Amino acid sequence: MNNDTNSPVCIAVDAMGGDFGPSEIVPGAIQAAKNQEMRIFLVGDPDLLKHEIEKHDVKDLQIKIVPSDSVIEENEQPALALRNKPNSSILIATGLVKQGMADACVSMGSTGAAMASAVVMFGTIEGIERPALGGPIIGFAPNTAIIDMGSNVDCRPGQMLSFAVIGRVFAHRFWGIDNPRVALLSVGAETGKGNRQIRETTKLFQNSQINFVGNIEADQLTKGIAEVVICDGFVGNIILKLTEGLGSALAERVGERLETLVSSNESEKIQSEIYNLTNALEAFGGAPLLGVNGVSIVGHGRSKAVSITKAIETAKNTVEISLIDNLNQELSSVRNQMNEDIDAQTNNQEE
Repeated sequence: MNNDTNSPVCIAVDAMGGDFGPSEIVPGAIQAAKNQEMRIFLVGDPDLLKHEIEKHDVKDLQIKIVPSDSVIEENEQPALALRNKPNSSILIATGLVKQGMADACVSMGSTGAAMASAVVMFGTIEGIERPALGGPIIGFAPNTAIIDMGSNVDCRPGQMLSFAVIGRVFAHRFWGIDNPRVALLSVGAETGKGNRQIRETTKLFQNSQINFVGNIEADQLTKGIAEVVICDGFVGNIILKLTEGLGSALAERVGERLETLVSSNESEKIQSEIYNLTNALEAFGGAPLLGVNGVSIVGHGRSKAVSITKAIETAKNTVEISLIDNLNQELSSVRNQMNEDIDAQTNNQEE
C-alpha cells in the first residue's frame, strides 16, 4: 500500500474487463481523475488504451498505462485462467496493489477472476474463509447492505457470521452508523422457519455479539429494518439481478406511457428516478470484495463510463476510510470474544 500520506491515492484499473472494454473504461477513469485528485493506472493493451486516451484532454491528469497481454473472459474457469494467463489485465492490476504501487484495484470483468486474483494476491483476512461481495441493492433502503451478492453460492453458518461482522464494519465506515443492525434473510420472521442453514445460522447469530434484530422476509428489504442483511451468494445474486431487471423494465414501461403526456426531458428524469430506486448499487459503481487483505471493487460487465467513474471513486473512498484495517481489528475483537466465551463455558463445565 502507498504509505506516503502526501501522495494521492492510486487506483489500478483493469481497463480490458467488461462488455465494452477501453471504450467505456478509459473515459470513466479520466472523469474520475478530473473529479478528484488521484493517480490511475490503466492496465491493458497499450495501443488500444492510447487510442482511447487521445480522444480526451488529459493534461495535468496523473494517468499511466501499464501493459498487459491478455484478458480473462467470463466463460473461463477463474483459477485455471489465472494460471494460464499470468499477464492478464486483472492479475496485473491486483499485482500492482500487492506490490504497493497502487492502493486499490477496480474491475468490470469476470467476477470469479476478480475474486480469485484478489485472494491469490492479497490473501484473506484472518478468520475469513472466503470473501464476499456486499453493498446496497435497493434504492428504497440505500443504507442497507446485502451480503453476499454472489461470491459464495453455498455457505456454512460460521461463514454467514463472518459476513455479518464484515457487514457491520462496512455500514459503520461507509455510512457512519454506530452499532449497525444485522438481519438474516429468510422465508419468515419466526426463528423456526427456513432451511437447516438458516435455522443454524439464526442460533449462531443469537449467541453472538452482533446487534442481531432477527430474521426478515424479502419484502422487508425496502424498509430499512437493518443496515446489514445476510444471505448466501445464491440468494443474494438472485435478488440483485431481480431488482436490476425490475428497475429497468419499470423505467422502460413508464417511459412508454409518458411519451404523449410529458416532455422527453421530464420522462427521462422520471425513468432515471425509478431505476435508481431499485438499483442503489449504481451509486457505488461496484461492490467491494469484503474479506480480502486489499481493496478490490468489482463492477458489472455492462458498466458504462458513468458507473466506472463511480467505482473508481468508491475505491478511493474505501482506501481513505481504512476499511481493511478496521475489518482486521473488528474480526480480531470478535475472535477474542469468542475464545473468551469458549473458555468460560469450559470452566463452568469443569466446575
